[in-house]
Amino acid sequence: MVHVYNCHPFASQNIVQVDQEPGLICCGGGVLFVVAAGGCKVEVFSLLQEGCPLVCRFSTMGAVRTLRHSAIGDYLVTIEEKNGATYLRAYTNWRCQAEEKSRVGVRLLGHLLRGASPRAGAQMEIIEIPLSERPVALSCCPITGDLLVGCINSLVLFSLRRPNQNNLQHLRNPSPQNLQGPGPNSWFLDFERSVILHFKDTKLTQVALCSGYMAVQSELEVLVLKLSSSIGPVRREEPAEPHAQGEEDFLLIHRHQELLGDAAEECGVSIVVESTSLEEREQHTLSYLLYRRFSPDFFQGCSVEETKLHSLQLHPLVTSQSSGQPVCIFCFFSLPNSGFLYSVGSAVQLISTYQYPEKVLEVVLTDHLLHVITRNALQCFTVRCSAVAARLQDPYIDTMLRACPPPSLDVCALRMQMFIGLRSVSVFGRHVVLLSTADAPAAEEPERTTPRRGLRKWTLSSPKETSSPGPAWNLYVVDTVAPVSLYREMVDYSQRYSEWNPQAQSLRHLLSEAHLLLRSSLLSVDEEMDKDELEEALRDNCAQLGDSFSRGGERLCHLALPYYRMSGLSITEVMERNRPLPNSIQTFGPGFLFYLKHQLLEVPHQSLTPEAADEVVDIFSQAEPSELVRACCSPCMIGVNAARTHQVLQRLEDTTGVQVPLTVTMATMMLRLGDITRFTQLIERHGEMQLVYCFIEEPRLLLHSGEHSHLRPTALTEQLAASRPGLLVAALVGLHENSKVTLEQLDQLFQVLGCRDTLQVDFWEAELVASSQDTVIQELLFRLASVYLDRLTRPETARTHKSLRSVDDLINSCVHFGARHPWLAVVSPPRTTHADHLEALHKLQSLLCGLSLPLPTVCPLLDGLSDESLWGFSLHLLCAARRGQHELCIEKLLHRCPQALIAYADHQLTAVHTALWWQKILPELCGRLRNSCDSDILLAALQETLAVVATERSPAEFLELIPDDGDAAYFLPHLLSCSQRHQLT
Repeated sequence: MVHVYNCHPFASQNIVQVDQEPGLICCGGGVLFVVAAGGCKVEVFSLLQEGCPLVCRFSTMGAVRTLRHSAIGDYLVTIEEKNGATYLRAYTNWRCQAEEKSRVGVRLLGHLLRGASPRAGAQMEIIEIPLSERPVALSCCPITGDLLVGCINSLVLFSLRRPNQNNLQHLRNPSPQNLQGPGPNSWFLDFERSVILHFKDTKLTQVALCSGYMAVQSELEVLVLKLSSSIGPVRREEPAEPHAQGEEDFLLIHRHQELLGDAAEECGVSIVVESTSLEEREQHTLSYLLYRRFSPDFFQGCSVEETKLHSLQLHPLVTSQSSGQPVCIFCFFSLPNSGFLYSVGSAVQLISTYQYPEKVLEVVLTDHLLHVITRNALQCFTVRCSAVAARLQDPYIDTMLRACPPPSLDVCALRMQMFIGLRSVSVFGRHVVLLSTADAPAAEEPERTTPRRGLRKWTLSSPKETSSPGPAWNLYVVDTVAPVSLYREMVDYSQRYSEWNPQAQSLRHLLSEAHLLLRSSLLSVDEEMDKDELEEALRDNCAQLGDSFSRGGERLCHLALPYYRMSGLSITEVMERNRPLPNSIQTFGPGFLFYLKHQLLEVPHQSLTPEAADEVVDIFSQAEPSELVRACCSPCMIGVNAARTHQVLQRLEDTTGVQVPLTVTMATMMLRLGDITRFTQLIERHGEMQLVYCFIEEPRLLLHSGEHSHLRPTALTEQLAASRPGLLVAALVGLHENSKVTLEQLDQLFQVLGCRDTLQVDFWEAELVASSQDTVIQELLFRLASVYLDRLTRPETARTHKSLRSVDDLINSCVHFGARHPWLAVVSPPRTTHADHLEALHKLQSLLCGLSLPLPTVCPLLDGLSDESLWGFSLHLLCAARRGQHELCIEKLLHRCPQALIAYADHQLTAVHTALWWQKILPELCGRLRNSCDSDILLAALQETLAVVATERSPAEFLELIPDDGDAAYFLPHLLSCSQRHQLT
């Protein structure tokens, strides 16, 4: 569907003063090339200067039939005829002809003129390009300057060679100063024949080239290819040729067909690639991207003979951020009554279909508009190139952050400009050049002026031609208006719809058209445009689109959020734009409610005034009561009237019943009012786990987001930290386990609360019990070990805060806290440790008794710890035992705490370490008793050791272990016990 709007895209119209009747026109490089009808003369006029003055003129070597200009290299290429023969020629340094009697050099492709150099002076060169077939079509790549020549059954690609590239940027952007003549640094161009594509049974009529993409067109077929170069042999399979049996007896009329992407290889068009590059190892790979075939038909006043394709183009969209490379490439071609725009870059898809109300002669695609001429009118259509490019450049489009009208949006036609006898059109920038002749051929059938059924009538402006006698032809330069001016006209035009129906589909469509117009201007590399003005206009347009979607239906209401965000409006400003008029039946639309919910949730830095916050409460209480609790929890609502909000929440509870989030929100309001008694009553309505689940569902009851992802505690959090710390810790554990907060954020939270050494440690212990993530567990183990050790080594860290979990609770509920070894009670009895540090010691010992805390992690912390105290000695002993250094531990125990030796050996010397009883303990005890026979502790330890040895060894082995100087009567009972046990086994 094509929408028609009465917006005028044209600003001014001038007539180019040409002495002879023009036959062909072509724009490029800031100039207009005009070829005299049937002649061999080219005149060049400046499009960048007022009045289009003559720049230069030069003669060609034959009658020009086709010409194209390349911005890269600033050369002109022509197909010429002379004496019945067809030639292909390129004209370089043509600007030198601005000087009178300038020299002209003629040479063949690949042969530089003798003595040609910048020192020899500038001169125009005519390069003769020989071909084996007659050329019928031309195309120059706007990105690389390469030349594509279409013959009847083949394509020939010529690569542009630049011996001197100093002036490349200079010639990309010609200025009025360098249009007058050549500069001192003239340079030379040449071409190299790179590849030839041979087509079978296909007669080419038009070709297009852009950055490796090629498009070819016959009368009713279009094929888009991509040519890639590689090094080394490439195996390529030719597509199967179509079955042509019986063609001599029947006329085959093909049906309509469209093949996109890989499916295009099944089109049946056979192509043979012949590499002619000087690089012998360079191979070319051909990819099929798009195939479109039409069937001849009689429709819309066009006969079967007139149903032919024309205006084939490959159009690159180059943005200011793409470094001169196209973001996307578009392919356009047209039938007499319809045009088709495809995207052939990253994805091949049909973007738009244009329906014309009468037969079209020629079409030109630009970044902003599609220019169409009929015999008597110039028409402009909108294009969707910017919608495609915006999505390729910005991955956040079509999300909650940013939006853009879709490429599938219906196109629209702007106001028509009437002319007489138009024949040709060419475009450069905002300059549209038209060639018209008053004496139209009489053989042509008159155009139908009655619009088709179902199409809107075009609005026509008054014709510019006068009835005064003059030449039968004219050459016009029509300038289009600046994008901002056209945008403002579209906005003014849209007011007509908003006055009688603010939700009209045409209003939204026109605003979307204006949005795409501004986007294409912002993406453009045109430095003449005021970016600040365009961005301001875009923000204003986003606000209008937000208004449209905020009041529209539910299907697209979500688009109000990204458009309002792109507008830069605050929540209060958006509320003012959507506030219903007094005594109006209109209510807040679903799009506005969607915006308000997400903005309150995701943008915490905008604090609403008390009046605006109260209005938000009223909006949700009337329009969407189920979202009232979430709205009240937003950081933006910090200034809300607590008493009034509590009354609204109370009425909601009377209607819906008691709910945990609703009760907690009411308690928060009571807390703001300072009513602690009522607050406590409301909180105690529900059990602790119900409250924890409520906080997990709505974290903003406890935490508000600050700058740089920092968290700020709410008044409820501070109150719970003082009155119910267990509930707060359980809630924070639930939030962390559900990925609502991170450990780093909670560290900042506890710092703000001022309980880094109290509640924070309780949280770590509780999180260690609940967590199943290994990285979190290892981090918490290290933190807890550090805190426990810090409490032991720094007496000033003694606390009055009682931990939420005792060491026994942790041992029973957490696998990472191991049961304390029995010998630890002997090494460091409770009476030897300060009461304030006893809990930290037991918890640290429990961590070391477990298997989760890695020794490489904790040992560096203990390296500087002295073992003079018994608790320090016990920690070092635990680490040595974990390492398996039992002999060292036995020696230390015999030296510092022999009463713990048997308890240590009973617990640690099992399995493979049992031999240490008789290999280490027994010899050590015997040796020490020789020096101090009256030691009761050592004698008791020796008795226990002999009992174990008698159990584990045979009588013969036991005898060998008895010291030679020992008392036989002392060892005899143990030997008898060993013998009796051996006889039983």
